[in-house]
Amino acid sequence: MYSTTWCGYCRRLKLQLDQAGISYEEIDIERDPDAARFVEGVNGGNQTVPVIRFPDETTATNPSLREVQSRLAA
Repeated sequence: MYSTTWCGYCRRLKLQLDQAGISYEEIDIERDPDAARFVEGVNGGNQTVPVIRFPDETTATNPSLREVQSRLAA
């Protein structure tokens, strides 16, 4: 999960993932310039977070818990 420390949507999704028992690696785009560029690349130049990168290398920006669960189950 690409995120920032101040992002409320990121905090909400992390809490939901934790409660659902879904593990993830958190990458702070403010501390990692390569991660920031990746996020910009999948969001038309914007640093919109959270961004989830799935095992199949697809991404979702600000997904719901249900979307994450569905994509992981596929």
